[in-house]
Amino acid sequence: MAQAKISAKASEGAQQQPQQQQQQAAGGQLRGRFYRSTSMADRSSRLLENLDQLELRVEAFRDAASAMEQEKEILLEMIHNIQNSQDMRHISEGEREELNLTANRLMGRTLTVEVSVETIRNAQQQESLQHATKMIDEIVNKLLDDLEDAKIRLLSLYGACTSDVPAGPIDQKFQSVVIGCAIEDQKKIKRRLETLLRNLENSEKSITLLEHQKSAVRQSCNSKQD
Repeated sequence: MAQAKISAKASEGAQQQPQQQQQQAAGGQLRGRFYRSTSMADRSSRLLENLDQLELRVEAFRDAASAMEQEKEILLEMIHNIQNSQDMRHISEGEREELNLTANRLMGRTLTVEVSVETIRNAQQQESLQHATKMIDEIVNKLLDDLEDAKIRLLSLYGACTSDVPAGPIDQKFQSVVIGCAIEDQKKIKRRLETLLRNLENSEKSITLLEHQKSAVRQSCNSKQD
């Protein structure tokens, strides 16, 4: 009986040994998969963190380029205003020629700087931008016909682009068009309108000053005749 029990035990152990080996092998594979999965997660996390940091740098880079675009526009506008200022009309011909040469040189150097930040648009945003640009161009093309009317219309367009309470009426149609534009395009449209309004204001000042000067000259001539 004892011998039979020993034989049965040995047989049972022999059967259990392959099962244990299989379990150990399977456990090793599971442990290997677990460690590999953890490593992949760490790598993915590091890569995602790097991309997040790069995204911040890309946005800062685009912001800096946009700031340079605006600076170029401001410089060109300032040079243009100096060339067309009243002070330029009240200096000698030689001085005016010399100053214009300097202004043209600065204008040329400014134009050599090419800065372009492309805006990603879908088809609807592209169409809205073209529509908004066309509406502004139509007013600009008629500036010389009626400055006062052009100013009123530009102010109504500008009122549609600002979050501040406008001083006058708002062009509701233009506002709906601008809302359909990309955010960056909305900012550019607003800056263009601001530039146009500043130029109009400067033109009005120049015209007013010129009219005052003509009036003063006429009064002086009348006084001498009397």
